[in-house]
Amino acid sequence: MHSLNSIRTEQILKNCEGKKIAVIGDVMLDKYFWGSVSRISPESPVPVVDLEKETYHLGGAANVANNLKALGLSPLLCGIIGDDKGGVAFSEISDRNGIDPSGLFRDKNRPTTVKTRVIGNNQQIVRLDKEKRFPIPTEGENFILDKIKNTEGLSTVIFEDYNKGCISENLIKSVIEYSLNNNIAILVDPKFNFFFDYKGITVFKPNKKEAAQALGMELNTDEDIIMAGKTLLERLECENVLLTLGKDGMMLFEKNGAINSVPTRARHVADVSGAGDTAIATLSAAYCSGANIRESATLANYASGVVCEMPGIVPIEPKKLIRAVELNSK
Repeated sequence: MHSLNSIRTEQILKNCEGKKIAVIGDVMLDKYFWGSVSRISPESPVPVVDLEKETYHLGGAANVANNLKALGLSPLLCGIIGDDKGGVAFSEISDRNGIDPSGLFRDKNRPTTVKTRVIGNNQQIVRLDKEKRFPIPTEGENFILDKIKNTEGLSTVIFEDYNKGCISENLIKSVIEYSLNNNIAILVDPKFNFFFDYKGITVFKPNKKEAAQALGMELNTDEDIIMAGKTLLERLECENVLLTLGKDGMMLFEKNGAINSVPTRARHVADVSGAGDTAIATLSAAYCSGANIRESATLANYASGVVCEMPGIVPIEPKKLIRAVELNSK
């Protein structure tokens, strides 16, 4: 696979500064209750958490936007939030983090997706999900499409699907048609719905489980993985497929027939949460800067390795990414 050094990495990151990338997908507000546990409730055999603090974070597709911002880009976040307190909080946090929230459609008929986690003694005790998964209304599709069309200087569109209802067949086709006609790159991090609707795009980045389920085959050997990648390239008529393989890294399939393995880069895995978001964000940032697809995939793999070494969902930091490349190129 392509080898990178720290000088080339710095150049790529400098070239992507200020670039506009739209992220379309399911946004979530991650809410955390932090505390300590020293006793069991007399009412029921459950731990009692002495609450110490509450924190709020951007989750789902918004975490991709957060990573883009951390890398120096200008992300436009497009998704659905409710006309509720969660939606207000989500917009305020987005704005505070330097992420343009004007692409968020407010739907009065659904709540803002909120994932509430209770952490006691640094361990998750329970998670509460507040969400509705019905499809985006036509009004919402048109709102997002119009936002994409009216954003000047857009270099890239990322679809980030969590199967919560924001992404629809009509929205996919409309955005792809507009993007292809306007020389805008399209990168996709799919889920199971609409898996084969992303025709003619720049990069399709499923994980091993998603690809296996969509193709109806087991991916146990390198031969299986190669067959899956080739099949996806053919069926989607896309330029590249980047299949993520967890601890086994990634495998890149190019339209010209080239196949390259990208080995894993994490030295110590503390938490894999958000690694996929970091990968698609870094991949998109590098590609829109002018890096070729092999350089972009390699850098994305470094970035996901870096965030896996840190607990919690955290965006990639350019200095840490450059340092990781430097250490591995010696």
